[in-house]
Amino acid sequence: MCGRTSCHLALEALTRACAYRDRQGRQRLPEWRDPDRYYPSYNKSPQSSSPVLLSRRHLEKGADSSERVIAPMRWGLVPSWFKEADPSKLQFNTTNCRSDTIMEKRSYKSGSVGTTYNPEDWEKVWDNWRLLTMAGIFDCWDPPEGGACLYSYTIITVESCQGLNDIHNRMPAILDGEEAVSKWLDFGEVSAQEALKLIHPTENITFHPVSPVVNNSRNNTPECLLPVDLPVKKELKPSGSSQKMLQWLATKSPKKEDPQTPKKAQSDVPQWSSQFLQKSPVAPKRSSAGLLERWLKQEKEEEPKAKRPYTQNAGL
Repeated sequence: MCGRTSCHLALEALTRACAYRDRQGRQRLPEWRDPDRYYPSYNKSPQSSSPVLLSRRHLEKGADSSERVIAPMRWGLVPSWFKEADPSKLQFNTTNCRSDTIMEKRSYKSGSVGTTYNPEDWEKVWDNWRLLTMAGIFDCWDPPEGGACLYSYTIITVESCQGLNDIHNRMPAILDGEEAVSKWLDFGEVSAQEALKLIHPTENITFHPVSPVVNNSRNNTPECLLPVDLPVKKELKPSGSSQKMLQWLATKSPKKEDPQTPKKAQSDVPQWSSQFLQKSPVAPKRSSAGLLERWLKQEKEEEPKAKRPYTQNAGL
């Protein structure tokens, strides 16, 4: 469900926003790996690069697992067992992974845990707002023909919280608070089963609608994040002519004749709504209102195919 993120803080600002305390309680800043591959963006889409926070032990054997590293990674996990030379030939979507199948699907069994950072654009982001820390897993893929390994990740999703349920039935698994982030990253001290208990919906989140410009991944401007007012859907009301027609149909409904009322003299003018239909051996007796409704229905049924919506021919 998650198909767009934003991370546009400068590298130094993002580093300070990711400050943490190690196992000894010392205030630390995470170390960057390949910082040249990080570029701020207001509109990150799948297959783009985003900063991922992970334990140093993933990259250095024997390192303290409480120490953290930031590494830019490709969004869309490429599993280490993938044998094709081109990652784009992966035949299934690994942008997100469901929390309820993360331990079952083969594509995620070799992945390691990490945290994707998605900071909002505020001058003092760590004073009034926290970074949006989404739980994920990553892997390292070695091209079969040789070359540098590719680090990639996927975002874990859970059932939506009540506040987001009207938008989508899934939401990113958000690690709410420093303690949750520490437990998720410190795989040296926290078991996988214990870490998975941190994956659940959270209501501690704010959101707002944004402009459709975000749909085009080439758009990389602050407009992608600015709140917009959604148009209010107006209730369709019948026009003046339509109201008159409805009133006419209502007043022209046939009434049963009173048997005691003397019949008026027949006029020389043909009564098409009665005489003509009475002479027909097939058509039942109907009023002028009924004829009009039938005509409108027939016109609609005989509408040229070119004017019909294409969705009528869509398959499932």
